[in-house]
Amino acid sequence: MRSNSRLPLVAIVGAGRVGSTLGRILHQTGWRVGPIVTRSMQTARAARRSIGSGQPQVGMSEAVLAADLILIATPDRAIAQTAEALARIASSEAWRGKIVLHTSGALGSDVLKPLALRGAEIGSVHPLQTFSGHTVPSLAGCTCGIEGSPVALRMARRISHELGCVPVVLPSRRKAAYHVAAALAAGHVLAVMEAAVRILVKAGFPRQRAIRALLPLTRQTLANYERFGPRAAWTGPLSRGDFSVIERHLEALRHFPREYREAYDALSKLGLSVLANGGGSKKRPLEQTLARIK
Repeated sequence: MRSNSRLPLVAIVGAGRVGSTLGRILHQTGWRVGPIVTRSMQTARAARRSIGSGQPQVGMSEAVLAADLILIATPDRAIAQTAEALARIASSEAWRGKIVLHTSGALGSDVLKPLALRGAEIGSVHPLQTFSGHTVPSLAGCTCGIEGSPVALRMARRISHELGCVPVVLPSRRKAAYHVAAALAAGHVLAVMEAAVRILVKAGFPRQRAIRALLPLTRQTLANYERFGPRAAWTGPLSRGDFSVIERHLEALRHFPREYREAYDALSKLGLSVLANGGGSKKRPLEQTLARIK
């Protein structure tokens, strides 16, 4: 860890999974950690232990203004309210030139407008990685979506490099699209995997055996996707146009909640759209098969 008192001092507002992880990595690279602001002293102290430095604090105070950077890592729904609360703690003179970044992937820096009106430089920095809270994920090589005012953008880029990420500047209006891509690649893939595990369990597999059976399949599919591209990696009955097998799948899904069948239908149509140029000769047979097996 570098020892340099001139490295930035960061205040972290909302030190849950993301805030604690970023604080810990920044601390390990030599950054100074100041106030760690949460709703209770218990969570603030827990965050301090996780980060390895900082001053636990409950609620907003002018202490955060001692920091070079204020990092808002609250849930998305609380960011606007947090910005308003921060704007009230001091005058415009105290805020002028301060840098405030939030960590939301879906929201632009405009959500921090109350602080911009006070004279702060506003932006966002979002590592494109999943944070479980159980371990500190590696951010090396991950993309980091950044945007904001020129001054805030320079800080966001600097943080990205400190985290080991590759910064990518996003237009604020494109943040939601950027984030939905992440949601599809992470949360929705997890839902599909868990549904597949439950199907195997109902077929007679012990749960852990089902997980061990499916993970190598999924990993290899993703490895093929990375190496050969989407079309070459695409396998299964739909890729082959084997609609009799798809009929058997649909029959089997009768014994599961309707969401399973609806997801299978939607994913089949999406597969044709993105993997087969809109479906081509397979589109109509698929629609007929889906309509026939209700």
